[in-house]
Amino acid sequence: MADVFINYRTGDGNETAALIDNELSNRFGKDRAFRASKSIPPGTVYPDALLTSLRRSALLLVVIGADWVNFQSRLRDPEDWVRKEILEAFACGLPVVPVLAGRTTERLKKDDLPADLARLAELQSVRLDTQNAEADLKRLGDLVTEMVPELHDLEHADAPASEPGSVSNSSGDIHGTAVQSRDFTGDVGGTVIKGPTGPVHSGNGNIYQNSRHVSGGRHYSGDGMTNFEGDHHGDIRHRFGGPGQREDDER
Repeated sequence: MADVFINYRTGDGNETAALIDNELSNRFGKDRAFRASKSIPPGTVYPDALLTSLRRSALLLVVIGADWVNFQSRLRDPEDWVRKEILEAFACGLPVVPVLAGRTTERLKKDDLPADLARLAELQSVRLDTQNAEADLKRLGDLVTEMVPELHDLEHADAPASEPGSVSNSSGDIHGTAVQSRDFTGDVGGTVIKGPTGPVHSGNGNIYQNSRHVSGGRHYSGDGMTNFEGDHHGDIRHRFGGPGQREDDER
């Protein structure tokens, strides 16, 4: 079932309708948006398909092109499908959002519309400018998620597991600087990390540095070994490259 029905007039907004369809399909799934030229298979009785899909939708987007109000005879024709779809949405109580296609397309005026379509002029519209298409489509998609809870839930469903070697994190309230990185060089608050070649943990902990240390059943040894286990304040200094000392040499 399509969640969003896209109403448009061929020759005045069909390209904008295709952009909207592509954005919503990529974001929510190809079957979540209904656009007649794409969604009705050849050989299907299209009047039934149009009305059935519209009645099952949760939102109607009406694409208003620059010449939309100039099709006056069609807007008054009871058999005009742009008109029929809008009136059917009103009758079904569907939310309807006019989408102004282009930078110069003006908002609808009641005086320019047949009486039964005049309500369109009272509805808050959104603009989709092809020169700002990426941002406008993103904004429209965000609006759709607000108006169609099922799409909001779909978009915020559990994400797939991270790939091996990827970096991910979850954090609550943060006060101060937070940095997430796999490889990192630089300063973070009072901690200085310079050119690490392996994992680095910075936090509370006692520091033990010598070539031999046993803690909690764990045995550490090696030149420059450092272990953190309690609160720590102050400098940490390592010196490498001096004469080696055997682990069993206590002299």
